[in-house]
Amino acid sequence: MDMDQAAVFLAGSILTVIGFLVIIGGILIVNNLVAKYWKSWGWQWMPQWAQEPHRFATQEEMSRVAPVLKEKDGKSK
Repeated sequence: MDMDQAAVFLAGSILTVIGFLVIIGGILIVNNLVAKYWKSWGWQWMPQWAQEPHRFATQEEMSRVAPVLKEKDGKSK
């Protein structure tokens, strides 16, 4: 590789990296503009039960809930 080829390779490498940075910057700008006005459709890639960890009631929360007794015919008292 002589000096001319090395100079062209270096310039090409630098311009390629600058091009990628400009593309990534443009994507980020467009993403931020779209995210400001985006309304979600309500669908997700994963079901809701797989995303959120299970939450169990604490003893304090259980003491605040009044027990509900049901009669045999299914009506609440």
